[in-house]
Amino acid sequence: MADESLFEFLHMEMVAYVYKHQSGDNNDQERGSALSTLEGLGFRVGQGLIERFTKDTPSFKDDLDAVKFLCKDLWINLFRKQIDNLRTNHQGTYVLQDNKFSLLSQFSNSKQYIEEAPKYLVYTCGMVRGALSNLGIDSVVTAEVSVMPACKFQVVIQRS
Repeated sequence: MADESLFEFLHMEMVAYVYKHQSGDNNDQERGSALSTLEGLGFRVGQGLIERFTKDTPSFKDDLDAVKFLCKDLWINLFRKQIDNLRTNHQGTYVLQDNKFSLLSQFSNSKQYIEEAPKYLVYTCGMVRGALSNLGIDSVVTAEVSVMPACKFQVVIQRS
């Protein structure tokens, strides 16, 4: 319980710090720079975590197995629960739905916070992309929030 709270507070302060120091005038270019910084931090953390968690795991036979591992094992280690729903079109697009995402659970359900929520999801998008990258899967990861604290992460596998 204490570990979860510490990570949630660290995450909130990290987002606030990056936005404060890179979004001085709040223009779009500086806001994009803050998003890029947060996504890059998450990417590196995701790479390291997946390396650690898969060291004793046999290699995955396809993208779906890797995403399932991410939804179960990695998500449990990060957020103390599995992804609530995983959907795929079997053509390289996956939608991971978390109905009570812990990094958004501290916020109110008001419209104001729904508009601010995406900047708190960028780090996690980077972690997912970094984890998949370290498994040899290039992807684009985006997130959306329609009702707090639920969110959906869309993972699109980039085919060569």
